[in-house]
Amino acid sequence: MARSRAQDPNVCGVTAAIAVIDGKWKTSLLWMLESGPRRPGELRRLLPGLSEKVLTQALREMEADGLVHREVHDVLPLKTEYSLTEFGRDLSQALAPLSDWGHRRLDRLAAEHSEQERPAS
Repeated sequence: MARSRAQDPNVCGVTAAIAVIDGKWKTSLLWMLESGPRRPGELRRLLPGLSEKVLTQALREMEADGLVHREVHDVLPLKTEYSLTEFGRDLSQALAPLSDWGHRRLDRLAAEHSEQERPAS
C-alpha cells in the first residue's frame, strides 16, 4: 500500500490506519516498544531476519507518522533509543482487538488442521 494513502483525507479510516502499519515489521516493532524504550540493536536481536537497513527505514517512517519517539543520548558512543509516543500507544491499543481476532483465527486453523489429520474410523 502506498504511504501516500496514510495521508489521503479521502480514504476510509481503516485504510489510513493500515497504511501506517503496512509492512512486515511495523506491527512487531509496535509490540516490542509497548514494553518500553529499546535500542536499535536490541530490536534487531529480538526480531531475527530484520536487517539494519529495513529497521532504520521502518523506524524513520514510524517516527514521521508520529508513532515513535527517537532519543539520542549525548554520550560516546552515541546511544539511541526508540519509544512509543502517546499516538503510538493509542494505535497499539486500537490494534489489540484485531490481535485477539488473529489469535482466534490461528486457533481455528490449527483445530481444522488437526481434524484433517485424524485417521478416519
